[in-house]
Amino acid sequence: MHGLRVELIETNRVVCSFKVTPRLLNEGNYLHSGAVATFLDMVSSAAIYTAGGTFVGTSVEINISFMDAAYADEDIEIEAKALHVGKAVAVLSVEFRKKSTGKIIAQGRHTKYLPLPSKM
Repeated sequence: MHGLRVELIETNRVVCSFKVTPRLLNEGNYLHSGAVATFLDMVSSAAIYTAGGTFVGTSVEINISFMDAAYADEDIEIEAKALHVGKAVAVLSVEFRKKSTGKIIAQGRHTKYLPLPSKM
């Protein structure tokens, strides 16, 4: 998560950004899909707290649609929204955009199981 900057935190929403560095590139010299999945997991989990959640829980499902590539030195914005944070499940939506153009490079949805508080 080195280089991830928090830009905005508000109820049900977190916006972060990062610069694509050489360590985040795949063999084709564009942003690795595994890096996108990791950022999606981290930023969407943070959005749970903005919706009043007290635990980030465990991933049940992560779905990512890739629409464009990002290359070294491009600034990327990640916007995560908490669509639903209930007692046992959270559903989050994430969008990755190129800061310079606003073009969407990936969209994802993240479903997380939230642990129930212990009664002990």
